[in-house]
Amino acid sequence: MLNQSLQQKLLQKLSPQQILLMKLLQIPSMALEQRIKQEIEENPVLEIDENYDQDKDGGADDPEETAKDDDPQNDVDIRDYLDDDEVPSYKLNAGNSSSENEFKEIPFASEAGFHASLLSQLELKNLPPAKLIIGTTIIGNLDEAGYLQRELGAMVDDLAFTQGVTTTIDEVASVLRIVQSFEPAGVAARSLQECLILQLKRYDPSPSVQLAIIILEKCFEDFIKKHYDKIQNRTHSNEDDLRSAINEILKLNPKPGNAYGELLETNQYVIPDFIIEIKDGKLELSLNQRNMPELRLSRTYTEMLETYSENKHRKEQNNAQRDAVIFIKQKIDSARWFIEAIRQRQNTLLVTMTAIMEYQQNYFLEGDETLLKPMILKDIAEIVGLDISTISRVANSKYVQTPYGTFLLKSFFSESIQNDQGEEVSTREIKKILIDCLAAEDKNKPLTDEELTFILKQKGYPIARRTAAKYREQLNIPVARLRKVM
Repeated sequence: MLNQSLQQKLLQKLSPQQILLMKLLQIPSMALEQRIKQEIEENPVLEIDENYDQDKDGGADDPEETAKDDDPQNDVDIRDYLDDDEVPSYKLNAGNSSSENEFKEIPFASEAGFHASLLSQLELKNLPPAKLIIGTTIIGNLDEAGYLQRELGAMVDDLAFTQGVTTTIDEVASVLRIVQSFEPAGVAARSLQECLILQLKRYDPSPSVQLAIIILEKCFEDFIKKHYDKIQNRTHSNEDDLRSAINEILKLNPKPGNAYGELLETNQYVIPDFIIEIKDGKLELSLNQRNMPELRLSRTYTEMLETYSENKHRKEQNNAQRDAVIFIKQKIDSARWFIEAIRQRQNTLLVTMTAIMEYQQNYFLEGDETLLKPMILKDIAEIVGLDISTISRVANSKYVQTPYGTFLLKSFFSESIQNDQGEEVSTREIKKILIDCLAAEDKNKPLTDEELTFILKQKGYPIARRTAAKYREQLNIPVARLRKVM
């Protein structure tokens, strides 16, 4: 049965300005710089203030103030704006530094990519056109680690429908073996087991290498689970021979394609959002605003509004002018919101990080992880008077540079646990003890979770075995059996 009723509800919705602020809060400094450039490209009213004085409070120019500016400016007629089909001549680049600063370019090495290297090796084989197409298709289906993730039967169908090449699984497999002979060794494998075996077959056939191949071919599951006793029984080998064979396997590269990506990874740098320094025994906090441009409203467009205002009094405006002015006003409002959101972002970041720095003052002064106090998002939210979600956005993907290194901000947040004296201590302190214990353990007889629990209890941390196992897993440390070495 359908009926109509009148209900009154109280809803809370975020304004566009608040949504913009929330999005800007959760991105780091490097991404913020790109976001500002994107906004400048999309909004012609927004521009970089190249004359901004770092020693003064900068900001966006108000349209009424810029209209009264004493600098000589060309008169701007709104009809010129309407008739101009070209991109407005606002500037997008700014040297946000003084002339005394010295800038040095970092040289980047470059080399052929992974797939390009394989294709060049394929061309040197002088294969028939059909096999060349098959080889190109195989290389195109390799992932970044160098593995072939697509089934040969599916590739046969792909070649028939997309390349017009009729082939068989056996022919694709024969070309695959050619690709597997390329460098780096182990490329185009369909599994980790095949990848390691392909690499070992490139080695000289010494007894240890031959035993390593047998282990991978017949005892692969026991090998990855480190059931060394079972491997010895199945291969009829002694402990020394098994140790030599395993050492040969450990030298192999499980992701041959990543060798080409290591160069790119080394060129990735962490840019801190905050900088903490110790001066005269006191902590000083600053935001990293290097290469962060100061924004303002474009004088060109604000003067357009003034020109329109004068024409309005003289009744010279037309519909085209009114539409253009509505557009300019919308862009000015959008630019103001963006500038204000940037300011609020910087202020929120500074207030939040100041609270974290004061909360963990002993750590930032000494650098000892055992001095870290238990701290959760709620603690900081109550200090600064902001919502927990806001604190979470600030802590997400932000880095702080300290005298002891650069750290992810959220790494300073941890839960608390009571020691045997009833004191609240950070779980970071317990994890630090676990790391030290595991680093000093005998790798032939690694410490079990029960033994780690006993050690922690001796040090005054009465926790359960499952809790110790949870902390070990959070540290990405495998169980004792998988840490065992021969």
